[in-house]
Amino acid sequence: MREVVEYLAKNLVDRPEAVRVSERRGRGVTVYLVEVDPEDKGRLIGKKGRVIESIRVLVRAFARGRVNVEVR
Repeated sequence: MREVVEYLAKNLVDRPEAVRVSERRGRGVTVYLVEVDPEDKGRLIGKKGRVIESIRVLVRAFARGRVNVEVR
């Protein structure tokens, strides 16, 4: 799933080379932390958080178990 999150993020930002996705597991939840260039953060989050919420819905639909996506 990390690759899916990375693919989606890289295709939404202006500086895809700055995208880094790390995975943290704990207590039955996997969290994907997405780091992007500060100028691209707004593009990834979207207006009223719609873009990042769409990414979360896609990841949760395909993941096994509980997952979340966070932007740093």
